[in-house]
Amino acid sequence: MNKVWLDQYPEHINKELEIPDKSIPEMLQETISNYGDQSALYFYGHEINYNKLGKLAGAFASVLQEEGIKKGDRVALMLPNCPQYVISYYGALQAGAIVTQINPMLVGKELEYILTDSGAETIVIYEPLLPVLNKIQDKTSAKRVIKVNLEGRDTEDSMAIGFDAFLKKASKPPEPVTIDSREDVAVLQYTGGTTGRSKGAMLTHKNLLANVMQTYEYFKDAIKPGKERFLTVIPLFHVYGMTSCMNLSIYTGAMSIMLPKFELEEVLQTIKEVQPTSFPGVPTMYIGLINHPKVSEYGLDSIEICNSGSAPMPREILKTFEGKTGANILEGYGLSETAPTTHCNPYFGKRKPGSVGIGVPCTDYKIVDLAAGESEMPVGETGEVLIKGPQVMKGYWNMPEETAQQLQNGWLYTGDIAYVDEEGYLFIVDRKKDLIIASGYNVYPRDVEEVIYEHPSVQEAVVVGIPDPYRGETVKAVVVLKENQQCDEKELIAYCRENLAAYKVPRLIEFREELPKTSVGKILRRKIREELV
Repeated sequence: MNKVWLDQYPEHINKELEIPDKSIPEMLQETISNYGDQSALYFYGHEINYNKLGKLAGAFASVLQEEGIKKGDRVALMLPNCPQYVISYYGALQAGAIVTQINPMLVGKELEYILTDSGAETIVIYEPLLPVLNKIQDKTSAKRVIKVNLEGRDTEDSMAIGFDAFLKKASKPPEPVTIDSREDVAVLQYTGGTTGRSKGAMLTHKNLLANVMQTYEYFKDAIKPGKERFLTVIPLFHVYGMTSCMNLSIYTGAMSIMLPKFELEEVLQTIKEVQPTSFPGVPTMYIGLINHPKVSEYGLDSIEICNSGSAPMPREILKTFEGKTGANILEGYGLSETAPTTHCNPYFGKRKPGSVGIGVPCTDYKIVDLAAGESEMPVGETGEVLIKGPQVMKGYWNMPEETAQQLQNGWLYTGDIAYVDEEGYLFIVDRKKDLIIASGYNVYPRDVEEVIYEHPSVQEAVVVGIPDPYRGETVKAVVVLKENQQCDEKELIAYCRENLAAYKVPRLIEFREELPKTSVGKILRRKIREELV
């Protein structure tokens, strides 16, 4: 593999990190030793310092152990961003359990699948979601239910115990648990299921610690330990939020400014009042911000690092955001299977709009042919991205065949189509399964979407292939217009014809009020495709 991208690193960035044999709870304890009195969590004006966070996590671990939780047992978390999430996460890991992260937006059948597949007997759940759990609980192994009320009070319930009441049961410190960071699984991170049945990626303590250390090393010119404030609005149950917000902030002794969801006015007001220095976001968040008429009045210049991940960042959105706010966006790339970060545009060097940057320390990558997945492709030619590094998962939970398919000879087959340029910068073209083949031509949806986003009336767009009796597939765009803007199908198709090869031009355009999205704000291309086919 040509490691030309390493030439982009300055001397003071360590390209080859050594990941210590340390667990995630030990990482927290180290931060407590260094920054115990400093604020760890900020939630609607209330702060918890690192000493208090450590005590609360220890109490949670102690009660779990007293109630029979053993090393390797699964503890499910189904919560929005809140202090109880962090306490439960670190407490469960301290008890030796495996955290199973669950999206609070899942419906009963989806929740049943993850609880059954993981075998979790304990679940910490947001109280308003109890009716969803109650309908399927008897079909799962979940028998211990701990409910979280964000209004700060426990309510009576024979089927569940309140979070505060659970913590008060602690009568002694937790028993130490020996953890092999390289082998012991810390988190089951279920994939979004965008390409089929959801799979539980087994992320070890080493995987998680490695990715935190890789990210810190990559951005250490901008991150000042003990002084940063992370805006944590990306869901913590999502691998991106888990690492880039929660674990990275704890590793660096930062304050995590927590918001349960992305509400535009609330986010802007929080930025103005608390002045975060780091904002890991997704494209739809940045789209929302730039379309606010008074965005320049909220002090976004306090933010030193704006990271974008989870979905491709349209170049036009990046340019507009930076023009309005003065804050640079550094687009990155990763997967649930890589804990997640493998690439990012460097803070320390050249940034290339449209690229997800170069590999973070200790990460190798190559592009191989789509047919056999064996021959390495030359610079500039597309193929499948393969990743190797200490952040790559151990495998899929209870899925040996899928594991063997995705992990071959130490390389993770990502399923993403990309190319690298002469400097080693990675450009994601699309997912293999999203490729549209129209009249024998390969059409990558992102190419078409980039052009549509450049139209001044367009706020959001997604492109899919739909069956066509003559072409095999034809290109269709589903578009959301900006408020008070007008544009019809004929005008937008004509615009695309001016800027795209004829075979890429959408033959059909549908206008909608909104697009379906995941909880992290990623447009659900699969759902749109299913609706149209």
